[in-house]
Amino acid sequence: MPEAALPAVRGMGVGSHGVSVDLEFVTEHAGRPASVLTRRDVARALLAVPSGQALVSIPDLRREMLAAGNPLSPAFWESAKSALTGIESGVATVGDVQRWLESTGTEPILITRGYFVWPEEDERGPVAAELYDRLVAHLEEHVESGEIDPDRLVAGDHDARLVYEEIQERWLGTALPDGRVPGDAVNDELDEGLFASWDEEEAYALSELRRVLADLPEPPFPGVDLSEAVRRLRKTLAEPGYPGTVLRACAGFDDEALPEEDTELWLAVAAGIASPVSDLEDDDEHRFWDLDGELSQEDSALAALCTIHYADWLAAVIELARRGPGVLASPERIARFVAESEDIDVDMDDPEDIATTETLFASVTPLWQRLGIVDAQDVLTPLGWWGLPKALERAWSSQE
Repeated sequence: MPEAALPAVRGMGVGSHGVSVDLEFVTEHAGRPASVLTRRDVARALLAVPSGQALVSIPDLRREMLAAGNPLSPAFWESAKSALTGIESGVATVGDVQRWLESTGTEPILITRGYFVWPEEDERGPVAAELYDRLVAHLEEHVESGEIDPDRLVAGDHDARLVYEEIQERWLGTALPDGRVPGDAVNDELDEGLFASWDEEEAYALSELRRVLADLPEPPFPGVDLSEAVRRLRKTLAEPGYPGTVLRACAGFDDEALPEEDTELWLAVAAGIASPVSDLEDDDEHRFWDLDGELSQEDSALAALCTIHYADWLAAVIELARRGPGVLASPERIARFVAESEDIDVDMDDPEDIATTETLFASVTPLWQRLGIVDAQDVLTPLGWWGLPKALERAWSSQE
């Protein structure tokens, strides 16, 4: 998010109003003695209490640091006064405060030029926390050697900033003695956490789906409708372009032969719409990074399918299963089902939320038509009533 879009920060600190920002407080906050306190240590301690309280503490704290033989520099103290004044007056942005912290020379950049992003402090796992601290120590070594000049950083010196950034980029991409590349290790930990969260959501959604379906009557098997739908589906899957390419990607059908059994083929494709197995085959792997270009119909459809939340699928399919054949299953109606669902805990009072859900399902219903789940008027068919819950259960049971 651009800094200009960030809200103004006022009284940013979270410390107790009764705490005095003296040398004892700073040393306890930093966990090291006064003689080795860094600018970053002092800055973070000042930000740990309300800004007005930190401001009035600066003169005494500065004198205590001088007496301890670690005076820091006049440029730092002036920058502290300026930053805290901006916070107290409500004109400083979160970006302004982060930039001031970075000017200490030992605060890691949250978003690097190479687009590496450090997790927020309260969201860092053990690996990220360890490597973040290692980088801080690495930067301290470069400040000590003079390669990083905090006074030039706080003055906005362009060349000093480049050195500061390049040191971090180099460290993030260089293997440690234990073989780990810091940037990759942090991202791997984030991915593991994200996948674990998705698995947890999926498992919960599956249990809720089965709980509700257990109380509903089992729809009759529409054998004739299934055979006719699969006949059309096989033809669609053999055709180039949309929607055949999207349906193949959803089901994970690459170059291998399609399943011979009709039910297996139909359920694999229907399940893939709710949980796409693979991406489109495309030699242009950078097509999503062309910010000035437009996504193709195929890419837009797959992107929408991958964006729909488990809760939205759950609410939509449960409501369709309850109402049965003949119910309208248009994107507008599905968005309303999700918004009004009693089976999921979701806040969709904002019309924009409903509009977003409608837009996402606008990529679903044309694919459902190709499978005979809904007809040309987006009305749920007997085949859709029978197969849609089974397809969703299949999609979410893949890890069992």
